[in-house]
Amino acid sequence: MRFFVARQPILDRAKKLFAYELLLRDSLDNIFPKNIKEDVATAKIIEGLEFNLGLESLTQGSLAFINFTHDSLINGYPLLLDKEKIVVEILETAKPGKKLLAACIDLKDKGYSIALDDYEHDSAWKHFFPYVDIIKLDYSLTSESQFQAIIAALKPFPHIKLLAEKIETYADFQHGLSIGCEYFQGYFFSRPEIIKTVAFNPSQIAVVHLWSEINKPELDFKKITSIFEDDINLSFKLLRYVQSPIFKRDAVIQSIKQAVIVLGLEELKRFICLLFTAQFSTGKPQALAVMALSRGRFCELMVNATKPANSQPSAFLIGMLSLIDAMVDGDIQELMDKLPLHQDMKDAIINRKGESAYFLKLCELFEKADWQNIELFCKQIKVDPEQSCRLFQDALNWAEDKVSAIQ
Repeated sequence: MRFFVARQPILDRAKKLFAYELLLRDSLDNIFPKNIKEDVATAKIIEGLEFNLGLESLTQGSLAFINFTHDSLINGYPLLLDKEKIVVEILETAKPGKKLLAACIDLKDKGYSIALDDYEHDSAWKHFFPYVDIIKLDYSLTSESQFQAIIAALKPFPHIKLLAEKIETYADFQHGLSIGCEYFQGYFFSRPEIIKTVAFNPSQIAVVHLWSEINKPELDFKKITSIFEDDINLSFKLLRYVQSPIFKRDAVIQSIKQAVIVLGLEELKRFICLLFTAQFSTGKPQALAVMALSRGRFCELMVNATKPANSQPSAFLIGMLSLIDAMVDGDIQELMDKLPLHQDMKDAIINRKGESAYFLKLCELFEKADWQNIELFCKQIKVDPEQSCRLFQDALNWAEDKVSAIQ
């Protein structure tokens, strides 16, 4: 069975990763038929987690929020997954009743964590509150009066944590903090918190120059060496990296040129990738760095899989720079004006236009688990949706490993 999945980070009040929600409510038509019942789909999802990708590969050790329908809860489907690794998320379509309450009590007795999804206040749910750990508030649907009604109803149940979802702006995030939300979900962290004029420091500009150089068909080692030599900070990091014990080299590196040559192209690319992440994501949620790197890697993998050799060497940089505005809290147009990039690359990043932007747009669809449009867009750009999904997961795993290496 082919298995399609996407995930969305859930952050705590300090914007640290708390968990991922696995976005599995829908899929491509050729995987789950449109007329499939929700509880059967949930069973297939659990099978996919157990026997295909696995929770560990998806969440890197973090909790996974997984949606369960009314019937799948009654039938005990959550018991098939490790209680230490998941949060059982009761879909908003579930109706409060005696059978569902009994299923929740049983899950709680067995040590599972339970969340109510897209909660709309109803007195019938009060019977569930002693067994619920998290209530999710949908910021796209909930009014201020409804927020206050929910908060008042939860006062006798201080163990319940609030999770603000569909947080799209920094103002939403601040409101969630003010009403006591502990967790946050949405794309607020991937947009600028405050738009301001940004001046890149020399090391940031140098890293972009390095990416441009190493993606050229013919490498100019003299030029690459010169960029490193002009920045003491980057030179120090290069020498420390190349002489790291992980390489087990006996020879002592005596010059920047020697360090560049010894690393070789692939290892040099990895190092510059780490430099980019370190230079541009300081003080930002780790999930943002993972997203930027995974976009770059996905674009690169898709080009390698579908295009002639040596085509679109800038794919990685386009994907990675697509979140530069969120990394430095600036306007994307202003930032692109300051970077030494070809106009085609800027058009791809700013407007998602041109052939170079195809795979970036596809990556964004995977991030949102927009399966219907994924299928349509894959047909439009003539790529295999199943292969694309596998490469998206590969890109996520690769990005997780790289970010972990610099923490």
